[in-house]
This record gives sequence, C-alpha cells and structure tokens, in this order.
Amino acid sequence: MRIISVNVGRPRPNLWKPGTEFTGIDKRPVAGPVRVAPPGPKGTGAVGLEGDRAGDVDHHGGDDQAVYAYAGEDYAHFNALTGREFGPGAFGENLTTAGYDVNAARIGERWAGPGGLVLQVTCARTPCGTFRGWIEERGWLKTFTREARPGPYLRVVEPGHVEQDTELEVVHRPDLDLTVAMYFRAMMGERDLIPRLLESPDIPPSEIGYLRGRYDEG
Repeated sequence: MRIISVNVGRPRPNLWKPGTEFTGIDKRPVAGPVRVAPPGPKGTGAVGLEGDRAGDVDHHGGDDQAVYAYAGEDYAHFNALTGREFGPGAFGENLTTAGYDVNAARIGERWAGPGGLVLQVTCARTPCGTFRGWIEERGWLKTFTREARPGPYLRVVEPGHVEQDTELEVVHRPDLDLTVAMYFRAMMGERDLIPRLLESPDIPPSEIGYLRGRYDEG
C-alpha cells in the first residue's frame, strides 16, 4: 500500500468532551520523514509519531494505539455518501493510505515500511463524542457504525519513519481470519463475533477485558 499522506495533530480545545482540555483529532499533512517509535503505556497522551499527541489520555494513545491508519478509498466512500469532501487527516488518522483494504487487514497483521519500520494491527478505531463533534454531520456516529469502515490502530514493533509517497508492505498475515472490520462490528453491537475475536493471541490485553465485558452484557 502507498502512504499518500502523513498527518500530525494540532492540539485544539476539545469542545465536545467535558473534562478533556484538548484534542489531537485535527491532523494535518506534514512534509518530510516523521519518526515513528513505541510511545509507552497509555495514560500520558504519547503516540507513535513524533510531534503528535492525544488529548483524551484515558482512551487514546499508548503502545496499542500508537498509529492510526485510514484509507483514501474509504474517504471516497464517505464523500459520495455525504456529499462532502473529506481529505487526508480529516478523521484524525496518522497515515492516509491507498491501494489496500485496511479494514480487511487481520488482527496481528504486520506492515513493513521505511527505515526498518514494522507496524502491527491491534484493533479497530471506535467512534466517540469528539469524533462526532469534529465531523459536524447529523447522525454521524450511526452512519460511521453502519458503514463499518473504521480503519486500524497499530503498534510499533520496530521503529523507523514514515513519509508521503512511500510504501508499506504486508509482511505477515495471521492464519486466523479476524479482520479490523469484524473487530469493529463486534465492538459496536454484534456480540456473537466476540468469542471468535478472543481466539486471537494478538488482541491487546487491555482490549480482552473490554471485549469480555461487552459479551457478558449480551
């Protein structure tokens, strides 16, 4: 897949989540290579790309959500659906890609990139109130959930760098056919999928407890 844009957040006041001072959802394309490294445990706001941060430290950032990727093809889908022109960074992703269905990526899949970089798919992005407020589209969370094109979060297995118009190569696909889209659907209400997801050894430990809790709710 090709990286068509590398996007870094510009902190801005979070008007949509009381108690959260700022949000990093306002991602903008940047030129030149950007260093990518493991940010450490969740709770500090640190993320994988140098110069970027998360504002809601309880729910974003950390090793298992170090990098967020979204596909240009999925932007085209939502542009046609809404009549708007969403572009790179609009959904708060670090990497805007082309040429690969990132929602069909398997949990645990690995992507290799420049400078020795290796990323691993960990889970799907789930929508929140900040995302809804940022997009300003009536019924947005329902629309985003229905379309099930969330994009994946990735951890940094080996540090490196990312840059516009460079390639990421899928170098490992687990045998278990547990995809990002399936993960998203399970988190957003299809609880019958959760037992299958829990078969994966690559689900982050923090997500296992949440998934089990969601299943028990059913």
